[in-house]
Amino acid sequence: MGSRPRYAHRDISGTTIFDGVQAQKGYALNKMCYSFNAAENRAAFVADEEAYCRKYGLNAAQRKAIKDRDVLGLIAAGGNVYYLAKFAGIFGLGVQDLGAAQTGMSVEAFKQKLLDAAN
Repeated sequence: MGSRPRYAHRDISGTTIFDGVQAQKGYALNKMCYSFNAAENRAAFVADEEAYCRKYGLNAAQRKAIKDRDVLGLIAAGGNVYYLAKFAGIFGLGVQDLGAAQTGMSVEAFKQKLLDAAN
């Protein structure tokens, strides 16, 4: 089989591909975000973000991106958008808000882009 990656993907400029490497890199971050399914965990995070991040073993880049609410930084740090949506939900944001942030568009323009693509 050689040394080729088992699952090759094409490079998409400006896009972080969520693959096995990213999944391993973001394991602690995604595990923490998954914990936000429980209201008591969301409350604990809001009460002391830094302690909550330490509890899950987030690295410095992940903690900084959490603190800065930096969606692209979280994705680069291994975050999966479906888990990050649970983090964003704490602040009243949804997946379309994350998509807009990823693309540098306003939420309204991003929604329109989705509607246009569906037609």
